[in-house]
Amino acid sequence: MKTESFLENLDKVILTQKVTKDLILHSDIGSQYTNDPYGAHLGELEIRHSFSGEGCPYDNASIESFHATLKKEEVYQTYYQTFEKASTKLFQYIEGFYNRK
Repeated sequence: MKTESFLENLDKVILTQKVTKDLILHSDIGSQYTNDPYGAHLGELEIRHSFSGEGCPYDNASIESFHATLKKEEVYQTYYQTFEKASTKLFQYIEGFYNRK
């Protein structure tokens, strides 16, 4: 997990979503979220960073539940031949099925 990937994804979210002032980004305390470049970039974007407590997944229960569902219903059921195909299938699952249900 490279910091650059997380910075790129953050920038994509900012460009594609209706981001307002006073935005709070909640994450766990993984090294990709707690390193200086990520924190500095959030500061540049004026985004406040909120962390889950160490060893406390209940702080972020809704996304933990979503990830479990995504894995059980899509990821573990599918063999992805390429990254692009995986990206397409995951998008189809999330936007075409999960968010519609």
